[in-house]
Amino acid sequence: MDIFAKCYEFQRAREAIAGGYYPYFIPLSENEGTEVTFQGHRLIMIGSNNYLGLTTDPRVKAAAIEATNLYGTSCTGSRFLNGTLALHHELEQEVADFVGKEAAMVLSTGFQANLGAVSALLGRHDIVILDREDHASIVDGARLGLGQMCRFRHNDAGHLGKILGEIDPASGTLVVMEGVYSFSGDIAPLDAIVSQCQAHGARLILDDAHSIGVLGNGHGTAAQFGLTDQVDLITGTFSKSLASLGGFVAGDDQIIHYIKHFARSMIYSASIPAGNAAAALTALRILRAEPERVARVNEIGARMRQGFRAMGYDVGASATPIIPILLGDDLITLAMWRGLFDAGVFVNPVLSPAVLPQDSRLRTSFMATHTDEQLDRVLNIFQEVGHSLGVI
Repeated sequence: MDIFAKCYEFQRAREAIAGGYYPYFIPLSENEGTEVTFQGHRLIMIGSNNYLGLTTDPRVKAAAIEATNLYGTSCTGSRFLNGTLALHHELEQEVADFVGKEAAMVLSTGFQANLGAVSALLGRHDIVILDREDHASIVDGARLGLGQMCRFRHNDAGHLGKILGEIDPASGTLVVMEGVYSFSGDIAPLDAIVSQCQAHGARLILDDAHSIGVLGNGHGTAAQFGLTDQVDLITGTFSKSLASLGGFVAGDDQIIHYIKHFARSMIYSASIPAGNAAAALTALRILRAEPERVARVNEIGARMRQGFRAMGYDVGASATPIIPILLGDDLITLAMWRGLFDAGVFVNPVLSPAVLPQDSRLRTSFMATHTDEQLDRVLNIFQEVGHSLGVI
Protein backbone atom coordinates (compact mmCIF):
# COMPACT_ATOMS: atom_id res chain seq x y z
CA MET A 1 0.00 0.00 0.00
CA ASP A 2 1.15 3.55 -0.74
CA ILE A 3 2.18 5.15 2.55
CA PHE A 4 0.47 8.35 1.34
CA ALA A 5 -2.91 6.58 1.05
CA LYS A 6 -3.93 7.72 4.52
CA CYS A 7 -3.25 11.32 3.48
CA TYR A 8 -5.55 11.13 0.47
CA GLU A 9 -8.26 9.45 2.56
CA PHE A 10 -8.18 12.13 5.26
CA GLN A 11 -10.95 14.50 4.18
CA ARG A 12 -12.70 15.38 7.44
CA ALA A 13 -10.78 18.64 7.90
CA ARG A 14 -11.36 19.72 4.28
CA GLU A 15 -15.07 19.05 4.68
CA ALA A 16 -15.11 21.21 7.83
CA ILE A 17 -13.28 24.00 5.99
CA ALA A 18 -15.82 23.90 3.17
CA GLY A 19 -18.68 23.96 5.66
CA GLY A 20 -17.30 26.93 7.59
CA TYR A 21 -16.77 24.95 10.80
CA TYR A 22 -13.01 24.56 10.81
CA PRO A 23 -11.56 26.25 13.92
CA TYR A 24 -7.84 25.66 13.41
CA PHE A 25 -4.93 27.46 11.71
CA ILE A 26 -6.88 30.75 11.66
CA PRO A 27 -4.52 33.38 10.16
CA LEU A 28 -4.74 36.53 12.28
CA SER A 29 -3.76 39.77 10.57
CA GLU A 30 -3.36 41.78 13.81
CA ASN A 31 -2.81 40.84 17.43
CA GLU A 32 -3.10 43.46 20.14
CA GLY A 33 -3.11 40.96 22.98
CA THR A 34 -6.65 41.12 24.27
CA GLU A 35 -8.06 41.71 20.77
CA VAL A 36 -7.17 40.19 17.39
CA THR A 37 -8.27 40.68 13.80
CA PHE A 38 -9.26 38.08 11.21
CA GLN A 39 -10.15 39.35 7.74
CA GLY A 40 -11.22 42.71 9.17
CA HIS A 41 -13.29 41.02 11.91
CA ARG A 42 -12.20 42.08 15.41
CA LEU A 43 -12.50 39.57 18.22
CA ILE A 44 -11.83 39.56 21.95
CA MET A 45 -9.10 36.97 22.44
CA ILE A 46 -9.86 34.47 25.20
CA GLY A 47 -8.06 31.60 23.53
CA SER A 48 -4.38 32.39 24.12
CA ASN A 49 -1.90 31.54 26.89
CA ASN A 50 -0.75 35.13 27.27
CA TYR A 51 -1.73 35.10 30.96
CA LEU A 52 0.07 38.27 32.01
CA GLY A 53 -0.62 40.15 28.78
CA LEU A 54 3.07 40.77 28.13
CA THR A 55 3.36 39.80 24.45
CA THR A 56 2.55 43.36 23.40
CA ASP A 57 4.24 45.14 26.32
CA PRO A 58 6.50 47.89 24.88
CA ARG A 59 9.37 46.91 27.21
CA VAL A 60 9.33 43.31 26.01
CA LYS A 61 9.17 44.31 22.35
CA ALA A 62 11.99 46.84 22.78
CA ALA A 63 14.22 44.23 24.44
CA ALA A 64 13.65 41.81 21.58
CA ILE A 65 14.46 44.48 19.00
CA GLU A 66 17.61 45.59 20.82
CA ALA A 67 18.91 42.02 21.16
CA THR A 68 18.15 41.30 17.51
CA ASN A 69 20.09 44.38 16.47
CA LEU A 70 23.03 43.23 18.60
CA TYR A 71 23.10 39.49 17.83
CA GLY A 72 21.11 39.09 14.60
CA THR A 73 18.04 36.98 13.89
CA SER A 74 19.43 33.47 14.45
CA CYS A 75 22.12 31.60 16.34
CA THR A 76 22.37 29.21 13.33
CA GLY A 77 23.24 26.22 15.48
CA SER A 78 22.55 24.23 18.62
CA ARG A 79 23.39 25.24 22.17
CA PHE A 80 25.80 22.30 22.20
CA LEU A 81 27.97 23.77 19.45
CA ASN A 82 27.89 27.39 18.27
CA GLY A 83 24.45 28.47 19.47
CA THR A 84 25.05 29.52 23.09
CA LEU A 85 25.03 33.23 23.86
CA ALA A 86 25.90 35.01 27.09
CA LEU A 87 22.22 36.01 27.02
CA HIS A 88 21.20 32.35 27.29
CA HIS A 89 23.32 31.93 30.41
CA GLU A 90 21.87 35.09 31.93
CA LEU A 91 18.35 33.81 31.28
CA GLU A 92 19.16 30.41 32.76
CA GLN A 93 20.51 31.94 35.95
CA GLU A 94 17.45 34.15 36.44
CA VAL A 95 14.98 31.34 35.65
CA ALA A 96 16.68 29.02 38.13
CA ASP A 97 16.58 31.70 40.83
CA PHE A 98 12.94 32.50 40.08
CA VAL A 99 11.70 28.92 40.44
CA GLY A 100 13.99 28.25 43.41
CA LYS A 101 16.44 25.82 41.85
CA GLU A 102 20.22 25.62 41.63
CA ALA A 103 20.53 25.59 37.84
CA ALA A 104 18.50 25.69 34.64
CA MET A 105 18.93 24.95 30.94
CA VAL A 106 17.11 26.76 28.15
CA LEU A 107 15.85 24.87 25.11
CA SER A 108 14.16 25.95 21.89
CA THR A 109 10.57 25.17 22.98
CA GLY A 110 8.66 23.98 26.00
CA PHE A 111 7.88 20.80 24.08
CA GLN A 112 11.59 20.13 23.70
CA ALA A 113 12.20 20.79 27.39
CA ASN A 114 9.90 17.94 28.42
CA LEU A 115 10.94 15.74 25.52
CA GLY A 116 14.62 16.16 26.36
CA ALA A 117 14.44 15.89 30.15
CA VAL A 118 12.22 12.80 30.27
CA SER A 119 13.96 10.88 27.49
CA ALA A 120 17.47 11.70 28.76
CA LEU A 121 16.73 10.31 32.21
CA LEU A 122 15.02 7.07 31.21
CA GLY A 123 17.22 4.03 30.85
CA ARG A 124 16.22 0.60 29.63
CA HIS A 125 15.32 -0.72 33.09
CA ASP A 126 13.63 2.46 34.37
CA ILE A 127 9.93 3.16 34.74
CA VAL A 128 8.12 6.45 34.09
CA ILE A 129 4.63 7.10 35.43
CA LEU A 130 2.50 9.84 33.86
CA ASP A 131 -0.77 11.49 34.75
CA ARG A 132 -3.37 10.45 32.15
CA GLU A 133 -3.81 14.10 31.11
CA ASP A 134 -0.11 14.90 30.73
CA HIS A 135 0.88 16.98 27.70
CA ALA A 136 1.96 15.30 24.47
CA SER A 137 5.55 16.49 25.01
CA ILE A 138 5.73 14.42 28.21
CA VAL A 139 4.18 11.39 26.54
CA ASP A 140 6.60 11.66 23.61
CA GLY A 141 9.54 12.01 26.00
CA ALA A 142 8.46 8.80 27.71
CA ARG A 143 8.15 7.05 24.33
CA LEU A 144 11.57 8.26 23.22
CA GLY A 145 13.14 7.02 26.44
CA LEU A 146 14.04 3.36 26.72
CA GLY A 147 12.05 2.61 29.88
CA GLN A 148 8.56 1.32 30.58
CA MET A 149 5.64 3.79 30.69
CA CYS A 150 2.64 3.58 33.06
CA ARG A 151 -0.19 6.03 33.72
CA PHE A 152 -2.23 6.98 36.76
CA ARG A 153 -5.73 8.41 36.88
CA HIS A 154 -5.82 12.18 36.56
CA ASN A 155 -4.78 13.89 39.80
CA ASP A 156 -5.35 10.63 41.72
CA ALA A 157 -2.46 10.34 44.18
CA GLY A 158 -3.91 7.15 45.63
CA HIS A 159 -3.81 5.43 42.24
CA LEU A 160 -0.25 6.67 41.75
CA GLY A 161 0.68 5.17 45.12
CA LYS A 162 -0.81 1.83 44.11
CA ILE A 163 1.25 1.75 40.92
CA LEU A 164 4.41 2.79 42.76
CA GLY A 165 3.84 0.08 45.34
CA GLU A 166 3.86 -2.60 42.64
CA ILE A 167 7.19 -1.53 41.10
CA ASP A 168 10.41 -3.41 41.82
CA PRO A 169 12.42 -1.15 44.17
CA ALA A 170 15.49 -1.97 42.09
CA SER A 171 14.04 -0.01 39.14
CA GLY A 172 14.68 3.67 38.67
CA THR A 173 11.29 5.40 38.87
CA LEU A 174 10.25 8.79 37.50
CA VAL A 175 6.86 10.49 37.95
CA VAL A 176 5.95 13.32 35.56
CA MET A 177 2.94 15.57 36.02
CA GLU A 178 1.71 19.08 35.29
CA GLY A 179 0.98 21.76 37.84
CA VAL A 180 -1.99 23.23 35.95
CA TYR A 181 -3.67 21.22 33.22
CA SER A 182 -4.28 23.14 30.03
CA PHE A 183 -7.62 21.64 28.96
CA SER A 184 -9.29 21.81 32.37
CA GLY A 185 -7.55 24.55 34.37
CA ASP A 186 -7.39 22.37 37.48
CA ILE A 187 -4.44 22.28 39.86
CA ALA A 188 -2.58 19.07 40.66
CA PRO A 189 -2.59 17.90 44.31
CA LEU A 190 1.16 18.37 44.52
CA ASP A 191 1.41 17.71 48.26
CA ALA A 192 -0.18 14.26 47.91
CA ILE A 193 1.87 13.44 44.81
CA VAL A 194 5.12 14.43 46.55
CA SER A 195 4.21 12.24 49.54
CA GLN A 196 3.70 9.21 47.31
CA CYS A 197 6.97 9.81 45.46
CA GLN A 198 8.94 10.13 48.68
CA ALA A 199 7.31 7.05 50.21
CA HIS A 200 8.37 4.93 47.23
CA GLY A 201 11.71 6.50 46.29
CA ALA A 202 10.52 7.99 43.00
CA ARG A 203 11.85 11.17 41.41
CA LEU A 204 9.41 13.87 40.31
CA ILE A 205 9.31 16.21 37.29
CA LEU A 206 6.75 19.03 37.47
CA ASP A 207 5.72 20.73 34.22
CA ASP A 208 4.81 24.30 35.14
CA ALA A 209 4.06 25.58 31.63
CA HIS A 210 0.65 26.93 32.68
CA SER A 211 1.61 27.70 36.29
CA ILE A 212 4.44 30.22 35.90
CA GLY A 213 2.85 33.66 36.18
CA VAL A 214 -0.34 32.16 37.62
CA LEU A 215 0.34 30.20 40.84
CA GLY A 216 2.59 30.87 43.83
CA ASN A 217 2.73 34.63 43.22
CA GLY A 218 3.89 33.75 39.73
CA HIS A 219 6.66 31.35 40.79
CA GLY A 220 4.62 28.23 39.99
CA THR A 221 2.94 25.24 41.57
CA ALA A 222 5.78 24.16 43.86
CA ALA A 223 5.89 27.67 45.35
CA GLN A 224 2.10 27.61 45.78
CA PHE A 225 2.37 24.45 47.90
CA GLY A 226 5.64 25.40 49.62
CA LEU A 227 7.31 22.31 48.16
CA THR A 228 9.97 23.73 45.86
CA ASP A 229 12.80 21.86 47.57
CA GLN A 230 10.88 18.56 47.33
CA VAL A 231 10.25 18.68 43.56
CA ASP A 232 13.27 17.30 41.71
CA LEU A 233 12.89 19.06 38.36
CA ILE A 234 10.67 21.89 37.13
CA THR A 235 10.06 22.39 33.42
CA GLY A 236 8.34 25.28 31.75
CA THR A 237 7.95 27.41 28.67
CA PHE A 238 8.46 31.03 27.67
CA SER A 239 5.55 30.99 25.22
CA LYS A 240 2.83 31.68 27.79
CA SER A 241 3.27 34.10 30.70
CA LEU A 242 6.80 34.99 29.60
CA ALA A 243 5.77 36.31 26.18
CA SER A 244 8.36 34.62 24.01
CA LEU A 245 9.43 31.24 22.65
CA GLY A 246 11.55 28.58 24.31
CA GLY A 247 11.52 26.26 27.30
CA PHE A 248 13.53 25.39 30.39
CA VAL A 249 14.41 22.59 32.79
CA ALA A 250 15.47 23.59 36.32
CA GLY A 251 16.88 21.53 39.16
CA ASP A 252 20.10 20.54 40.92
CA ASP A 253 23.21 21.53 39.01
CA GLN A 254 24.51 17.98 38.58
CA ILE A 255 21.19 16.76 37.14
CA ILE A 256 20.96 19.69 34.72
CA HIS A 257 24.58 19.09 33.67
CA TYR A 258 23.70 15.48 32.82
CA ILE A 259 20.52 16.35 30.88
CA LYS A 260 22.43 18.98 28.87
CA HIS A 261 24.71 16.25 27.58
CA PHE A 262 22.03 13.64 26.85
CA ALA A 263 18.91 15.55 25.78
CA ARG A 264 18.70 15.03 22.02
CA SER A 265 16.16 17.84 21.70
CA MET A 266 18.82 20.28 22.92
CA ILE A 267 21.88 18.83 21.24
CA TYR A 268 20.29 18.59 17.80
CA SER A 269 18.12 21.74 17.70
CA ALA A 270 19.07 25.33 16.98
CA SER A 271 18.93 27.54 20.04
CA ILE A 272 16.39 30.29 20.54
CA PRO A 273 17.46 33.56 18.89
CA ALA A 274 18.67 36.46 20.99
CA GLY A 275 15.40 38.34 20.50
CA ASN A 276 13.42 35.52 22.09
CA ALA A 277 15.86 35.16 24.97
CA ALA A 278 15.78 38.90 25.66
CA ALA A 279 11.98 38.98 25.48
CA ALA A 280 11.68 36.13 27.99
CA LEU A 281 14.25 37.68 30.31
CA THR A 282 12.48 41.05 30.25
CA ALA A 283 9.07 39.45 30.81
CA LEU A 284 10.49 37.54 33.78
CA ARG A 285 11.83 40.77 35.29
CA ILE A 286 8.46 42.46 34.79
CA LEU A 287 6.78 39.53 36.52
CA ARG A 288 9.12 39.97 39.48
CA ALA A 289 8.53 43.72 39.62
CA GLU A 290 4.77 43.69 39.00
CA PRO A 291 3.18 40.84 40.99
CA GLU A 292 -0.13 42.66 40.73
CA ARG A 293 -0.44 41.14 37.25
CA VAL A 294 -0.64 37.68 38.84
CA ALA A 295 -3.29 38.88 41.28
CA ARG A 296 -5.28 40.48 38.47
CA VAL A 297 -5.35 37.42 36.20
CA ASN A 298 -6.51 35.24 39.09
CA GLU A 299 -9.21 37.75 40.04
CA ILE A 300 -10.41 37.65 36.44
CA GLY A 301 -10.41 33.85 36.49
CA ALA A 302 -12.60 33.80 39.61
CA ARG A 303 -14.97 36.38 38.14
CA MET A 304 -15.39 34.53 34.86
CA ARG A 305 -15.90 31.14 36.52
CA GLN A 306 -18.66 32.67 38.62
CA GLY A 307 -20.20 34.34 35.58
CA PHE A 308 -20.21 31.18 33.47
CA ARG A 309 -21.63 29.09 36.31
CA ALA A 310 -24.37 31.63 36.95
CA MET A 311 -25.51 31.19 33.33
CA GLY A 312 -25.60 27.41 33.73
CA TYR A 313 -22.33 26.44 32.07
CA ASP A 314 -20.27 23.58 33.49
CA VAL A 315 -16.69 24.75 34.10
CA GLY A 316 -15.49 21.55 35.73
CA ALA A 317 -12.76 21.74 38.37
CA SER A 318 -11.10 24.90 37.05
CA ALA A 319 -9.30 26.93 39.70
CA THR A 320 -7.21 29.13 37.40
CA PRO A 321 -7.63 31.60 34.50
CA ILE A 322 -8.05 28.53 32.23
CA ILE A 323 -11.78 27.82 32.23
CA PRO A 324 -13.32 24.98 30.20
CA ILE A 325 -16.91 25.14 29.03
CA LEU A 326 -17.86 21.47 29.11
CA LEU A 327 -20.37 20.66 26.36
CA GLY A 328 -19.97 16.92 25.81
CA ASP A 329 -20.61 16.82 22.07
CA ASP A 330 -18.33 17.65 19.14
CA LEU A 331 -21.06 19.16 16.96
CA ILE A 332 -22.46 21.34 19.74
CA THR A 333 -18.94 22.46 20.60
CA LEU A 334 -18.27 23.46 17.00
CA ALA A 335 -21.61 25.28 16.78
CA MET A 336 -20.79 27.23 19.95
CA TRP A 337 -17.33 28.06 18.62
CA ARG A 338 -18.77 29.35 15.35
CA GLY A 339 -21.46 31.40 17.08
CA LEU A 340 -18.98 32.99 19.45
CA PHE A 341 -16.50 33.66 16.63
CA ASP A 342 -19.12 35.39 14.50
CA ALA A 343 -20.19 37.47 17.52
CA GLY A 344 -16.62 38.61 18.21
CA VAL A 345 -15.11 36.16 20.74
CA PHE A 346 -12.13 33.91 19.95
CA VAL A 347 -12.11 30.61 21.89
CA ASN A 348 -10.54 27.19 21.34
CA PRO A 349 -12.70 24.10 20.73
CA VAL A 350 -11.27 20.87 22.14
CA LEU A 351 -12.70 17.88 20.29
CA SER A 352 -12.14 14.14 20.03
CA PRO A 353 -9.67 12.52 19.71
CA ALA A 354 -7.84 15.11 21.87
CA VAL A 355 -10.49 14.27 24.49
CA LEU A 356 -13.24 11.65 24.58
CA PRO A 357 -16.37 12.79 22.66
CA GLN A 358 -18.31 13.13 25.92
CA ASP A 359 -15.60 15.50 27.18
CA SER A 360 -15.68 17.93 24.22
CA ARG A 361 -15.38 21.51 25.38
CA LEU A 362 -14.47 25.08 24.68
CA ARG A 363 -11.24 26.17 26.29
CA THR A 364 -11.28 29.77 27.47
CA SER A 365 -8.30 31.52 29.05
CA PHE A 366 -7.82 35.04 30.29
CA MET A 367 -5.15 37.73 30.57
CA ALA A 368 -4.27 40.22 33.26
CA THR A 369 -4.79 42.93 30.63
CA HIS A 370 -8.40 42.11 29.77
CA THR A 371 -10.57 45.11 30.66
CA ASP A 372 -13.78 44.86 32.67
CA GLU A 373 -15.68 46.05 29.59
CA GLN A 374 -14.20 43.22 27.50
CA LEU A 375 -15.07 40.67 30.17
CA ASP A 376 -18.66 41.93 30.39
CA ARG A 377 -18.98 41.67 26.62
CA VAL A 378 -17.64 38.11 26.65
CA LEU A 379 -20.21 37.08 29.25
CA ASN A 380 -23.03 38.76 27.34
CA ILE A 381 -22.05 37.00 24.11
CA PHE A 382 -21.84 33.63 25.86
CA GLN A 383 -25.32 34.25 27.22
CA GLU A 384 -26.72 35.13 23.79
CA VAL A 385 -25.03 32.31 21.87
CA GLY A 386 -25.75 29.72 24.54
CA HIS A 387 -29.45 30.60 24.55
CA SER A 388 -29.67 30.64 20.76
CA LEU A 389 -28.26 27.10 20.57
CA GLY A 390 -30.21 25.78 23.54
CA VAL A 391 -27.03 25.02 25.47
CA ILE A 392 -28.15 27.02 28.51
